[in-house]
Amino acid sequence: MELVFRPRRLRRSETLRKMVRETHLRREDFIYPMFVAPGQGVRQAVEAMPGVFRLSVDQLVKEAREIRDLGLPALLLFGLPQKKDETGSEAASPKGAVQQAVRRLKKEVPELLVITDVCMCAYTSHGHCGLIHQGEVDNDASLEALAQAALSHAEAGADMVAPSDMMDGRVGAIREVLDERGFEMVPIMSYAVKYASAFYGPFREAAECAPSFGDRRAYQMDPANAREAMKEAALDVEEGADILMVKPALPYLDIISQVAAEFDLPIAAYQVSGEYSMIKAAAQMGWLDENAVMLESLTAIKRAGADLILTYFAKQAARISTK
Repeated sequence: MELVFRPRRLRRSETLRKMVRETHLRREDFIYPMFVAPGQGVRQAVEAMPGVFRLSVDQLVKEAREIRDLGLPALLLFGLPQKKDETGSEAASPKGAVQQAVRRLKKEVPELLVITDVCMCAYTSHGHCGLIHQGEVDNDASLEALAQAALSHAEAGADMVAPSDMMDGRVGAIREVLDERGFEMVPIMSYAVKYASAFYGPFREAAECAPSFGDRRAYQMDPANAREAMKEAALDVEEGADILMVKPALPYLDIISQVAAEFDLPIAAYQVSGEYSMIKAAAQMGWLDENAVMLESLTAIKRAGADLILTYFAKQAARISTK
């Protein structure tokens, strides 16, 4: 049989492969998650996430300069409180670690876009993402607390807020409060499709936010559901979300693809701690090539439809992705 077309013709050299490549990773695609802790001179390694640290504000600013110099556009801040209580009161405190970090970052590294995670889990003594009433997370009572936390971030100078709690109606509640207080230009990147995933384990060590009882399956999504993802995203669009996020990323490439096909907003995907730690652990054992697998996984996430990728590999990828 005479072959009319040979696809291998365009794979013969690296130059050809680059010329016809469909999906490209750019430094501008990445958002680097960081953990800010109270105190001074704090640089605590997260054992389950090699290369990731809890940083006090002074140390975080130093690392932010490195992020800027690598050409990365943005970081996402998670905060740890001085103390936790039942209502997570420190989440909205102007003296909180996140609020202090935002003010310093916007003063000393103004080129970076500063995004703040909005949730209660790291601030509550029970570790849940909302307020507890009669042993259960009270969705509606949690909305005001979340909105006030987001407002405190905006008042500190945050460029964008990112609610991750999965309470129904929280995007609308945050949008309303921000608009009322003159922050109508602060965008919301919603964790619109956040699954109750087993891949979050290392993060919960980093943020010290494992629930003290029960789990989060009553408000985070069932990993078996896809149609529900479209409904969650549609609700957040109606409430005023500017960017939709899918979390985790690699186990949910089909969901990223569906959300990207359905909605015209920018789509973000979070390559979560478990995805990061698995690659790191296997590489340390010599079982795979860390950089190759990292780039392949990030390429897969972007190919699926993500415009933005939140990843702990952001610095590492920025160093090599455009070579």
